[in-house]
Amino acid sequence: MTVNAYAATAADADLTPFAIDRRALRPDDVAIDIDFCGVCHSDLHTARNDWGHTTYPVVPGHEIIGRVRAVGADVTGFKTGDLVGVGCLVDSCQHCAACDHDEEQYCLNGWTGTYGSVDKVDGTITHGGYAQSIVVNDKFVLRVPETLDPAGAAPLLCAGITTWSPLRHWNVGKGSKVAVVGLGGLGHMALKLANALGAEVTLFSRSPSKVEDAKRLGAHKVVISTDADAMAEVSNEFDLIIDTVPYVHDINPYMPTLAYNGTLVLVGYLGPIDPVLNSVMMVLGRRSVAGSLIGGIKETQEMLEFCGAHGITSDVEVIRIEEINAAYERMLKSDVKYRFVIDNSTLA
Repeated sequence: MTVNAYAATAADADLTPFAIDRRALRPDDVAIDIDFCGVCHSDLHTARNDWGHTTYPVVPGHEIIGRVRAVGADVTGFKTGDLVGVGCLVDSCQHCAACDHDEEQYCLNGWTGTYGSVDKVDGTITHGGYAQSIVVNDKFVLRVPETLDPAGAAPLLCAGITTWSPLRHWNVGKGSKVAVVGLGGLGHMALKLANALGAEVTLFSRSPSKVEDAKRLGAHKVVISTDADAMAEVSNEFDLIIDTVPYVHDINPYMPTLAYNGTLVLVGYLGPIDPVLNSVMMVLGRRSVAGSLIGGIKETQEMLEFCGAHGITSDVEVIRIEEINAAYERMLKSDVKYRFVIDNSTLA
């Protein structure tokens, strides 16, 4: 089936209209008409080949919300009309140690991304949610609570699960003290989710102008990270710090604010730590620096149900598909509160 999409055809080219073919239904497939698709920093990095492995043309988009149009012969868990989502993964090996523990995002044999990956069955390149529809294996389709605004729910499939997974892994709950570094698409979801889990939540920010919005989103306190006295006041404070900053930055100033046994987890940045990490604070307090990648399907479904029960969605600005290139430029300037979401009806 040929559908309208927007694709990047080269690293230095704008995204433009592009027709793609969606496969015929396999027995375990679900065909989804896409209503909304969130815009992630990963989309921009892939479109512009910032990571050096993009295959062109590429149709980005892995924060997908839509309705089931059809199901394959063996599908029993979904039916036409269901509100569903697709996140960053559309396949994995299903039999390695990670997959056996419902953590497909760490598949030891390589997971298949929603876009820019090689389909394990037919060898074609996957295309994402900047399109009218998508066809996905039913094991990687998520149920979305009907109570949630579908546009606001779209970023839960990446920004939401990326922050939910470390909160769950490090057992955040009532009485936990959590800090978040950076107030963007990931950071604002971390504030909302940590607060709803019952934690005492602090935002680290360099900007005093973000205090009011941070508190609206769930922070109980804001610490200006360039203020040495303010940083000293929160020494040995936090069980978990979720660092959402997507570019290279100094994490050393945050290490003394961890409680002993505390962990700073990187969820936004991929690359060398610079300046180099000083191990003194780690050794003296058995503090850790860790990383976390999105989440598995079971965990993502758990998050969606939690968000449905607590009325949690992302703060979004809905755009038409033809505004995507301008949105990328605005995103680079952090000029969005807090996530762009494409209205896919504008692809018609």
